[in-house]
Amino acid sequence: MRIKFHNKYFIGMGIAVVLLAIDLIVFYGSRLFIPLIIVALSLGWAQFWIDFFSEIKRQKEIEVKFLEFIRGLVGTVKSGIPVPNAILHVANEDYGSLSPYVRKLANQIEWGIPIHHALVNFSNDTDNSVIKRSVSIVIEADKAGGDISDVLESVSQSVFNIKRLKEERKASTHSQVVQGYIIFFIFIGIMLVLQVWLGPQMNSLGDFGSADIGNVGFMPGFGGGGGEKVDMDKIFFSMVIVQGFFTGLMIGKFSEGKLKQGLLHSLVLITIATLIITTVKGGI
Repeated sequence: MRIKFHNKYFIGMGIAVVLLAIDLIVFYGSRLFIPLIIVALSLGWAQFWIDFFSEIKRQKEIEVKFLEFIRGLVGTVKSGIPVPNAILHVANEDYGSLSPYVRKLANQIEWGIPIHHALVNFSNDTDNSVIKRSVSIVIEADKAGGDISDVLESVSQSVFNIKRLKEERKASTHSQVVQGYIIFFIFIGIMLVLQVWLGPQMNSLGDFGSADIGNVGFMPGFGGGGGEKVDMDKIFFSMVIVQGFFTGLMIGKFSEGKLKQGLLHSLVLITIATLIITTVKGGI
């Protein structure tokens, strides 16, 4: 899957720079300073991720339409029409996002480009792994002298099975994905309770104990004892970031079968967590 850098990305970057400047001038030192930095950075890369998700959606549509294209091709070839002519025949159908690639394939055949080269160009243009594998099978089977109609039918069935398995996996893992997000936000809530409410309570108890029983603390960093002070805020924040990163990887791997998708979930979780924590606390 390829995503090219477009000039429209500069719009989001420009908005992010302006917002960062305003934040630095107006809100520096306030509790909104860090949350606005996160919002600005999110706006800066928002268009890129919108395009990324749009490309994922387009690739899924291409796989669905490729199945329709293969089925139409099988029916035409079985009627006795050669594969090149069959492609020209079905190229006028509407295949959604796949239509430009099918028409380009038909044009290449009309121009006299060998069918194998045209099919390779077709698979490379779509940049879809399912289509690349399917085209490779068709070409190798044709070179070996197999019945092309049977090969196309087998490829059609294979693509259908892949599509069905992806849908089944997505349906079966939907509840785990939702649970992953819910558990993560519960974890954030627990961390905030520890930092915002329980921490100050233990500090006050530690101060009271120090006055009455000789400076005995309850917990390093929370109590008022003589133990070494620990910055629990940074520890809790680091725990949230680590939890968000690995939760996102798990969600992406379970739902889509790819760590690349998991990185997207990780980025979303970490961004939301940082925004919530800095907004509630006024800082990290």
